[in-house]
Amino acid sequence: MGVINITPDSFSDGGRFLASERALAEAQRQLSNGADVLDLGAQSTRPGAEEVGAEEELRRLLPALQAIRQHCPEALISIDTFLAPVAAKALEAGANWINDVSGGRRDPDLLRVVADAGCPVVLMHSRGDSQTMDQLTTYADVVADVKEALRECSEAAIQAGVLESQIIWDPGLGFAKTHEQNLQLLRDLEQLTEGPQPVLIGPSRKRFIGAVLNEPRPKARLWGTAAVACRCAQARTAVLRVHDVGPISQTLRMAAALW
Repeated sequence: MGVINITPDSFSDGGRFLASERALAEAQRQLSNGADVLDLGAQSTRPGAEEVGAEEELRRLLPALQAIRQHCPEALISIDTFLAPVAAKALEAGANWINDVSGGRRDPDLLRVVADAGCPVVLMHSRGDSQTMDQLTTYADVVADVKEALRECSEAAIQAGVLESQIIWDPGLGFAKTHEQNLQLLRDLEQLTEGPQPVLIGPSRKRFIGAVLNEPRPKARLWGTAAVACRCAQARTAVLRVHDVGPISQTLRMAAALW
């Protein structure tokens, strides 16, 4: 899954793809470099980000989504949003998946939108929001607690009419997790991937990689991201969400041959 942030303030590439023609060019580049799914987001979810609301999110998102759908008709397009109005309009405009960093917590109507559309949905584990999540990192057992919370998110989705076969789990690396907790989730990844739900992992350029490598520059964390990609291949993760599609696609192909 290739990341395309249509935002001015995302942590590693804010502002690069605000113009729809740039977003389209990046989509075409990612598809040619091995992306299976494109993940478009118009609301930054980095720690400390300000929420802009559905109207502004759609103003940023729809021109890029429409351009990519027109010029890349076969592409699988995921929309990174936790708001039901954004999800609904994006699906009408040709999106295929919804990727909710709140796991359905922030806007329960989003689950109804997904149920009505019959589309895949990524339910991510998180706590609080961009302003508060760094203060919400206390767990009895981070792996067991995340797994239980994802199970609860799935139950809420199923009650809203979402089919279990539509649900993808994401343990939410970097969201209400310390650096060590992120590493623990990756060390014990089989506890998630051996279950019935496909698992998506989003490690790309994140702070815990910078902490391990003493690398403050997000774009310089490619090799750390590649190491995580190998671990994800070993654990049979279904989807890896990354910015650097070309190098990580090659890494995954090699890792898959090894494991």
